[in-house]
Amino acid sequence: MFDEPDLWRKLAIDTARFGGLVHLTRPLVGAVGVILMLHRVTELPAHALGFNRHLRITPRFLDKLICCMKASGYNLVSLDEIVDALRHRSGTGRLATITADDGYRDNLTEALPVFETHATPFTIYIAPGLVDGAADLWWDILEEIVAAAATLTVPGGGAGTVVAARTRAEKGAALQRLAELLGRSPRHWQRALLAALARQAGIDFSPPRPGVLMAWPELVRLAAHPLATIGAHTIHHVNLRELPAAAARDEMAQSVSVLGAALGRTPRHFAYPYGNAAAVSEREVALAGELGFASAVTTRHGVLLPGHGRHLLALPRISVNGRFQNLGRMGAMLSGLTTPLANRGRRLVTV
Repeated sequence: MFDEPDLWRKLAIDTARFGGLVHLTRPLVGAVGVILMLHRVTELPAHALGFNRHLRITPRFLDKLICCMKASGYNLVSLDEIVDALRHRSGTGRLATITADDGYRDNLTEALPVFETHATPFTIYIAPGLVDGAADLWWDILEEIVAAAATLTVPGGGAGTVVAARTRAEKGAALQRLAELLGRSPRHWQRALLAALARQAGIDFSPPRPGVLMAWPELVRLAAHPLATIGAHTIHHVNLRELPAAAARDEMAQSVSVLGAALGRTPRHFAYPYGNAAAVSEREVALAGELGFASAVTTRHGVLLPGHGRHLLALPRISVNGRFQNLGRMGAMLSGLTTPLANRGRRLVTV
């Protein structure tokens, strides 16, 4: 979900691009394949502050990426096929599948035509609370709030904490600080804080905010598409690690029940919201096992190795990041070159 500091990745990617290391490292990685992670796919411009621009790529870049991967010998398959390859250790090193988190409407209107052109399977992870308006796309709302405000007061601690947001640099720092706070907050407190900040900034905050995400009729239509798989993403897009075990399990289990009832098929695959070390531990992986998921994905950076057959409920992904809409850089990440750099030398990335 969040865009982490990318200095290490930029250095590694540029070294690979200009030094030819992608071709040298590819046969050494021994990968089964890769799971790509998208969020938004749209030609609409990002917000001027650019805080969330890592979450969006253009349909043109998606098309170029798929073309390039196919030309390089990748076989773009369904998530079920990736899981089967890992389970049976039958991957060729050129398997890839595409996933997208949260159910943005542009996945249907702008990404689906690209997938259809290339007959490319894809998986979209849905949190029903985002669809119904019981949960918020708070990272989008927060960007609007900080853009409109000069200062913001965070309630609590006596008079509260005042956050400056006058200059572009201050707004960037405010966004990062408030995002960290909201990302680890209980859901009801998170919504209350958003509403309080929105009032200060003069932003209309009246959930649900339709238009950005797919509605249920659109999800029903998409779920029936032969290329599509719908996965679960909790009910309220919560940080599971911040919840007691029983509540975390309920979030996961209820998302399966709600999606199954609404779409006519029970999700077999799961994505942990936020997906990083602060949001996913061995406890959440164990809960996914109890609930019988065939796979579960994190946002940890990495390619898939044969050893992931023993860790199907903690699979890494490669983010198709809006800051890196560059085929050379994507090639370096697909090669596995950046996996140990992002994970303190680890090549087999789990939790």
